Amino acid sequence: MTPTTIENADITVVGGAGHVGIPLVLALAESGLRVNVNDLNQATLDTLAAGKVTFIETGSEPVLAKALANKRLVFTRGPDRISVAGPVIITIGTPIDEFLNPVRSVVQDCLDPLLPRLVDGQLVILRSTVFPGTTDWIAAWLNGKGRKLRIAFCPERVVQGDGLKELRAMPQIVSGTSPEAEREAAALFERIAPEVVALSPIEAEFAKLFANAYRYIEFAATNEFYLIAKAAGVDYHRVLQGMKHNYPRLKSIPRPGFAAGPCLVKDTMQLSAFASNQFGLGHAALLINEGLVLRVVEDIKRRFDLTKTKVGLLGMACKAESDDIRASLSYKFKKVLMSQAKAVLTTHPFVSLSVDPELQPLETVIAESDLMILCAPHAAYKTADFAGKPVFDVWGHVEIGRASCRETV
Repeated sequence: MTPTTIENADITVVGGAGHVGIPLVLALAESGLRVNVNDLNQATLDTLAAGKVTFIETGSEPVLAKALANKRLVFTRGPDRISVAGPVIITIGTPIDEFLNPVRSVVQDCLDPLLPRLVDGQLVILRSTVFPGTTDWIAAWLNGKGRKLRIAFCPERVVQGDGLKELRAMPQIVSGTSPEAEREAAALFERIAPEVVALSPIEAEFAKLFANAYRYIEFAATNEFYLIAKAAGVDYHRVLQGMKHNYPRLKSIPRPGFAAGPCLVKDTMQLSAFASNQFGLGHAALLINEGLVLRVVEDIKRRFDLTKTKVGLLGMACKAESDDIRASLSYKFKKVLMSQAKAVLTTHPFVSLSVDPELQPLETVIAESDLMILCAPHAAYKTADFAGKPVFDVWGHVEIGRASCRETV
């Protein structure tokens, strides 16, 4: 079995060791392709080469082990190590700045050092979420430099932690700045997905942003309903359960909680920036979702003297059953409470001390805290014994009877 090398790889994934890159790399290798996993983080590349995925991704390690055994992966660092044959997929972070505007230059900054290795006619696929118009803008920029590359935009739409499973099961949106780019991108994703949906580049860009903004607005709606019900002394979780029972039109309403993570806020604000900051629903969602942390703290202050209270924070990741702390509102809680509470203790079942050295075991946090806030509804907390102490649980996750109170009342 011939090992995969830079020279014989069928495809290169730039940022291939990241949260977006790894599921895609594994799905491509599983389809029979030889993949160049290109990244700047050598330590992560070495870990992958040893058969270990550095974050929670369901079902990934057996697929990684098989890909390594079949010699379908080569791990490379830096822009001068991409393969000159086959498509190049870009899976880098696309942040917003301090003014909540997109940083469009990151795509250029990634592509520019790749250009000496790219050959005319080669397909470049943007996988990262981008500001509407970016794909055509990049194509024009490359044309202005005299480069004849095929540019496609095929947005990543999987849920973090289950990316590999969803890549196999969900349709993939594809688009290209030329018919040839679209056809080649479609043929690639047909290898790993049950179907592809072809759109124009700007349609595909909007599809990704609309989807994430809609989800963020859904969280804001249920959080606002929760706050209204709570102000009336009504258990919103019972109301929600009754609303959704055998009633399919309301099936998608999520439970209340701390909507965060590296995508939802960012993409909602990208959409707002495109709309000249006239995206009222998006800004209202930001106020509600980000403000929920402060509302919980104010509720606690009405019942407890925080200057004499040790507060435990349960779950520091951005969502349940995840080890990703990026943009997690748990750290907003920590920052707010550090200046008000006697002490703040934090715990998480999956995040390692190398990522956050201040984390403590759950048993320690329960023993030393006077009250706790459920920041992320991990399964481990549902039936934990909280020693009869208050747990402020917006999610409605902790079983009744496990704590002296389960709501921010």
